[in-house]
Amino acid sequence: MLPLDPPQLITLDAVGTLFGLREAVGTVYARFAAAVGVHVDPATLDVAFFKAFKAAPPCAFPEVGASQRAEAEFKWWQGVAADTFHRAGVLDQFADFERFFAPIFAYYATAEPWFLYGDVLPALKDWQGQGIALMVVSNFDSRLYGVLDALGLAPFFKQVWISSEVGAAKPDRLIFERAVASYPASQVWHIGDSWEEDVLGAQGAGLQAIWLRRDRPLLPDPPLPHTLAVPQISDLTEVQVILRGRAS
Repeated sequence: MLPLDPPQLITLDAVGTLFGLREAVGTVYARFAAAVGVHVDPATLDVAFFKAFKAAPPCAFPEVGASQRAEAEFKWWQGVAADTFHRAGVLDQFADFERFFAPIFAYYATAEPWFLYGDVLPALKDWQGQGIALMVVSNFDSRLYGVLDALGLAPFFKQVWISSEVGAAKPDRLIFERAVASYPASQVWHIGDSWEEDVLGAQGAGLQAIWLRRDRPLLPDPPLPHTLAVPQISDLTEVQVILRGRAS
């Protein structure tokens, strides 16, 4: 692990870094669909969802005003869900897809579909006790505020930056630059689980990137020279070790 400059601020990704999904998206979509008489294999839906999600434009609305943002967020996710069911070959079985999707969208605004990783609270408390400012930088929408609050995370964060509000999504450097505008970029650490969005995005904005690789062995991914230059961790407790080492 390469040495890092000590941070004044640590920014963190949300999904996959602070909390994860209790169930696969395809399982949830299939359950809601079955309730309205549309039966489809959860695994098929899960594969279709990730293809639809990857094909969608960024969840960022630079031309949308605050009063229209909630509607834009809903329409964006409705589009991803509609593409998911289209790829699974059952979209035409829904009489009113918007009406069907509304409860799913609301479901993901609650704590129920999410679980908190066990290392998160100890790490946040440790960093907060050291006087390090904390923020979230996420390609999420405004439902994230409620989820953070429901999971007991909101009090730890000075600010939360989401792509739908900023108008730019990771790896666009703009969302990082907005978040860290009042800090020296070289004294900001960003931690996230996505190589492209979190590591490359943070580096593009001049931040110190740490790659969180949950549930995966710590083996370098191609291209090897680039991954070797980035600190890699399997959980957030390893960051605490770095911080204590620099303080000693």
